Amino acid sequence: MGEINVGLLGCGTVGTGVARILIENRELLRTRIGTYINLKRVADIDIQRDRGLQFDEGVLITDAYQVVNDPSIDIIIEMIGGESIAKDLILKAIENGKQVVTANKALLASQGQTLIRAAAAKGVDLAFEASVGGCMPIVKTLRESLAGNHIESMIGILNGTCNYILTKITDEGCPFETALAEAQAQGYAEADPTLDIEGLDTAHKIAILAALGYGMEINLKDVYTEGISRIKPLDIEFADQFGYKIKLLAISKIIDQAVEARVHPTMIPSHDLLSNVSGTLNAITIRADAVGEILLYGHGAGMMPTASAVVSDIVDLARNLLFGSIGRIPTLSSQTSHIKKIPVLAMDEIRTHYYFRFEALDRPGVLSKISGILGRYGISIQSVHQKGRKSNGSVPVVMLTHRAKEADVRKALTEISGLDVVSAQPVLIRIEDERE
Repeated sequence: MGEINVGLLGCGTVGTGVARILIENRELLRTRIGTYINLKRVADIDIQRDRGLQFDEGVLITDAYQVVNDPSIDIIIEMIGGESIAKDLILKAIENGKQVVTANKALLASQGQTLIRAAAAKGVDLAFEASVGGCMPIVKTLRESLAGNHIESMIGILNGTCNYILTKITDEGCPFETALAEAQAQGYAEADPTLDIEGLDTAHKIAILAALGYGMEINLKDVYTEGISRIKPLDIEFADQFGYKIKLLAISKIIDQAVEARVHPTMIPSHDLLSNVSGTLNAITIRADAVGEILLYGHGAGMMPTASAVVSDIVDLARNLLFGSIGRIPTLSSQTSHIKKIPVLAMDEIRTHYYFRFEALDRPGVLSKISGILGRYGISIQSVHQKGRKSNGSVPVVMLTHRAKEADVRKALTEISGLDVVSAQPVLIRIEDERE
């Protein structure tokens, strides 16, 4: 087979990075693949913008369908994003027998099964390393490096925007709104940051990873999702006093015949490797039966780190084409016939440790009222702290619990919030601490 032609759909930030690597590292890629990768077509709605690249004449066009319908193109790289036109273009490329690379986590998490079935039926590969964790090779690790392992858990920081915001609050004590504004000013957060700060982006990623790790269909709708907008500097200060840091974690575990899949702010011990992952970096720990625990760490976003992951997929697919080995590695790690519908455990059934903060009036008997309600719901208190200055007649009362059931915790907090001695809604943060 001669050179391999690729078509790039979308030449924004990451798409430009992909084009740069394919053009500037053309000779390096040839030495590693055995043939040239030829960037034959690039489709984008804006073909006038200076991208700092010199495309050959006729490469840059506005019609994406012209790219997917070009019979000479072997691999389609989808960098448009979103769940409408991107899906249509990927399905059309598959229908035309082309290999596909995408970084579109939202599309994969919501409609990935449709794309995977279409690719399997047509006998083409669908690759998506860059959809989770930027340059961290998490997909390749699960599909290849850990193929002989039962995956037991995956816990990670998978959104650089949230990690940057929480790092700013931790290091500088600034309010959430100030940290978010700084993230936007630095280009780490979008003008509308909802997808990031409310945990939705992280939920997309853990839904994909759970499917890869446990041999299950992608299930986004049952992933419990909670963002970081309610985190206060006071809670981060208390966490530090107790030996914890607060991170937005994606948590997935296999429990008997069900899977935990949840995203929420979490306290983790300060000595934990994940607690020291700062700024926009991502990291994930994977626990498996043969290897024990491993950590992947790196830039989870950005032009070149993400483009690097996309190009790694292009290289894999090019090698498959050269040696006639399309379909060698199953899209979701397990063979299609062994992909199951494994239920995601309802959040009410989760059992973990908790941090509570109550704004309580400074009166005798307040602690006994709160602890009495917790006791009635079987929630055992590990420690109680009443710290901080009085504000409007209230003082912060902080409690750490032993392991408890989420449903019981929510019932207890609802009852406590109705007490006349509690002046604000209680704050709940879950704790992941293997020592406990």
